Amino acid sequence: MSRVATATAHPNIALVKYWGKRDLPLNLPAVSSLSLTLDGFHTTTTVTWGADADAMTLNGQPAQPKVAAKALRFLDLLDPARPPCAIASHNSFPTGAGLASSASGFAALALAGAAAAGQDTDPLRLSRLARQGSGSACRSLWGGFVTWRRGAQADGSDSHGVPVFGPDHWDVVMVVAVVSTAGKAVGSTEGMERSRLTSPLYDTWLAQAEDDVTEGETAVAARDLDRLGRVMEASTYKMHATMHTSQPPLMYWQPGSVAVLHAVWALRAAGTSAWTTMDAGPQVKVLCHRADAEKVAEAVRPHAAAVHILGPGGPTRLEDR
Repeated sequence: MSRVATATAHPNIALVKYWGKRDLPLNLPAVSSLSLTLDGFHTTTTVTWGADADAMTLNGQPAQPKVAAKALRFLDLLDPARPPCAIASHNSFPTGAGLASSASGFAALALAGAAAAGQDTDPLRLSRLARQGSGSACRSLWGGFVTWRRGAQADGSDSHGVPVFGPDHWDVVMVVAVVSTAGKAVGSTEGMERSRLTSPLYDTWLAQAEDDVTEGETAVAARDLDRLGRVMEASTYKMHATMHTSQPPLMYWQPGSVAVLHAVWALRAAGTSAWTTMDAGPQVKVLCHRADAEKVAEAVRPHAAAVHILGPGGPTRLEDR
């Protein structure tokens, strides 16, 4: 007899960044990170535990074999002797384009899979599991501001998301300037390894990352946007500096990305507290007070294919069927 469960998760954007792994098979990070879960964007995933055969659809189409294999292998973590399973996943936003679709995807898959298997759905347990599918997914199990501790244990038991403040803590928003919806030429895991092995700045990145997380948490606690913005931008550009100095270089930025950055800096110089962050992709995310969101969106819109205003989002949740 098959069992079915559906879960919805939101992506999160790292304010203080994660880049680099200390253990590849377990997906253990080289540094801690601090994120904000976002509303508006979401992944909804249904798992049928006990299907005719292993299968996966993504956004209504058969998933690429590599994507399907990774998702189905993830279910093996729940039960190595599992029955055949079917996964149906849908993203409400571009997939694999630097908008954290893997974070929401594996958070939703972890919860839906555990529920369909009749297992414990404690978010701490699921965070450890989700991390093994996509590192940043371990933060999407919770809403609001979440820290992912690097951890020290070899088995990864202490490397998981830790909720810091809920989505109602602070009325800030993320203005997301989508410069391109094309998939990344170099995936994050490959890029991280390239930076670790070849960038002369990688050791400096490691040495400063933990202090940046502490500073970020302090700024969030005080609801001090300028303080958070300064460490957020510093973390972003240090991370991208390791990418740019890798061999061969990793350049995720596009001309539109740079134009958005300059537009935000000009806005800030004119008195608006707005601060940029970028992940491994061309999109630029701008953190600001909700009252300034439309002003920021107007400034970046000429340089972006689409602009979204997203507030703090909630935790991964099961859907009634």
